[in-house]
Amino acid sequence: MSTNQSNQQHKHKTAWRWHFYAGLYVVPFMLMLSITGLVMLYDDVIEDSLYGEVLNVEQQDSLVAPSIQLNSVKTAYPNATIKQYVTPENEQRASRFAIVSASGQGLFITVNPYTGELLGEIDRDNSIYNLANDIHGTLLIGDTGDRLIEIAASLMVILIISGIYLWWPTDNASKAGLFKIRFNSGKRILWRDLHANIGLLTSAILLFFVISGLSWAGIWGGKIVQPWNSFPAEKWNNVPLSDETHASMNHDVLEEVPWNLEKTKMPLSGSQAGKVAIEMGQVNLNSVVAYAQQVGFTRFKINLPANKDSVYSITANTMSGDITDARDDRTLHIDQYTGKVLADIGWADYSLMAKSMAAGIALHQGDMGLWNRVLNTLLCLLFMFIAISGVVMWWSRRSSDYKLLAAPTAPEKSPRWLSAMFITTALAVFFPMAGLAIGLIWILDFILISRVKVLKHHLK
Repeated sequence: MSTNQSNQQHKHKTAWRWHFYAGLYVVPFMLMLSITGLVMLYDDVIEDSLYGEVLNVEQQDSLVAPSIQLNSVKTAYPNATIKQYVTPENEQRASRFAIVSASGQGLFITVNPYTGELLGEIDRDNSIYNLANDIHGTLLIGDTGDRLIEIAASLMVILIISGIYLWWPTDNASKAGLFKIRFNSGKRILWRDLHANIGLLTSAILLFFVISGLSWAGIWGGKIVQPWNSFPAEKWNNVPLSDETHASMNHDVLEEVPWNLEKTKMPLSGSQAGKVAIEMGQVNLNSVVAYAQQVGFTRFKINLPANKDSVYSITANTMSGDITDARDDRTLHIDQYTGKVLADIGWADYSLMAKSMAAGIALHQGDMGLWNRVLNTLLCLLFMFIAISGVVMWWSRRSSDYKLLAAPTAPEKSPRWLSAMFITTALAVFFPMAGLAIGLIWILDFILISRVKVLKHHLK
C-alpha cells in the first residue's frame, strides 16, 4: 500500500470514528428537536382546533377602541396583571391580551375587536407549543438541558463535516454510490446510500438550523456570539436606562424579542429625553396604537408599562411571528408620561449576524407561507430519517461484531495526530461545548476504555 493510500485510509478511519461517536450522542437529540420542531411548526393549526371558538370573530364595519377592549379584561380579571396587547392577525380574528392571573398563571384573554366582548381565555403557560418549545430548548430541566442540547448541536457540526468527508468519492467503491440509491446491492449498501446522499443534500440546511439554534444556547450564544452582536443602548442619546434588559419582555422560555436586543437594557420613563410623538397627558393604549399605525406598524404587539419607571413598547418582528419580512423588524419605546419616543430600533440598526438571525428566523419557523411550511415539514422528516438510518447502519454492523458499541476500528498511530489536535483545538475555541465533549470522549476512549480489558472488549 502506498504512503498516500495509507494516509487516506487513516483519515477515513479517523473521520468515521468521530462521526460514530458524535452520532451516538446526537441521534436522540436530533429526533427530539425534529419532533418538537414539527409540533411548533403546526402550532396555529393545533391552537385553532383547541380554541377556534374564542379566536374567530365575524367581521363588522367598525372596531371599538383598544381601551374599551382593555377595560373588558380589567373588569373580568380585576386582580390580574395585564402585560401585553396583541393586534388581530386579520379581520376575522380576535384581539389578545396577555395577562398573569392573581395565582401567577399566564393566560391569553381574547376579545372581539368589533364589540369589546370578552370571548374566552387560552392557557398560555400550559399550551402544547409552550411544552414543545420548553423541551426543544431545555428538556424541561433548565440550564442543564440547555447545555446538553448545546453539546448535541455543537457535535452536529462535527457530524456534518465528517459526514461530507466520508461521502466524498475517493475510489471506485465510493463513486458507485455517488448520488445513487443502489436498491439491488443488499440492505447495508441501501441504507448507506440513503443515509449518505440524503445527509449530503440536507447538510447545508441542517447547518443553518444548527447555527441559528446555537445562537440561542447558553454558552455559544449567550456568552460568546450574542454579546458581540447586541444593540448598544448608548446609541439612544442619553436616555436613562433600566437594570432590566429586553429579555424581560419574553414569556418564560418563549422568545418574543429580537435576538440582538435580548441583552440590551430597557429605557426608563420619567425624563425629558426622546423625540415628541404623543401629546403629554394623552398617553394611553389608544394613542399608542394610533401612533404605531401612523408610523407604519401593521400587525404588532404593545407591552404595557409594568411599573412607574417602565415604558410602552411597540414590537413587530420575525422572532415572535408578527411579520415574515425581517427588513420590517422594529422595536419602539415610548415614555409613559411624556409620550416621547425614547428608542426606535429597526433592521438598519442590526449587526450582520443580527440581520442573519432575523432573516433566518422566519424561514426556521416556517412563517413565509405554505411552501415554507411544507419544506420544513419535509426537512424535519428527513432529519429524523437520517438519525434513524444511522442507527440501523450501526445496529447492522453491531450484530455481526457482537460488541456493545461496535465502534469503527481506531486507526494505527500516525504522525498526523498533530492535525487532529489542531482541528480539535479549533473546534473547542469556536464551539466550547463540542470541545468539552471531545475531551471527555478522548479521556474515556484512550485512557479508560483502551486500558481496561473488559471495557475494551465490550465497548470498542
